[in-house]
Amino acid sequence: MTVRDVGRALSDRDLAHTTVMTVLDRLAKKGVVQRTREGRAWRYRPAASRENYVSELMFDALGQTGDRDAALAAFVRSMSGPEAEALRRALAESDEP
Repeated sequence: MTVRDVGRALSDRDLAHTTVMTVLDRLAKKGVVQRTREGRAWRYRPAASRENYVSELMFDALGQTGDRDAALAAFVRSMSGPEAEALRRALAESDEP
């Protein structure tokens, strides 16, 4: 998306074009979005999928606890049956060669 595209998508927030441009520039410098030149404009896209981003947030949160095992156990206990099953499948797939 271009800055203009993002501004249109956020039109309900009444943001100035320069504000959107500044935020996207900062996100690009932090590696959250990637940008490529397209004529006189920049085109922005996510640097990672939403799933990868959330996974990084989870690892960061685990790094902030003094007891990773306890935090993981509490997380697993809060899961629904289908979520726990999805976790079991993912763990089984990660053990495959």
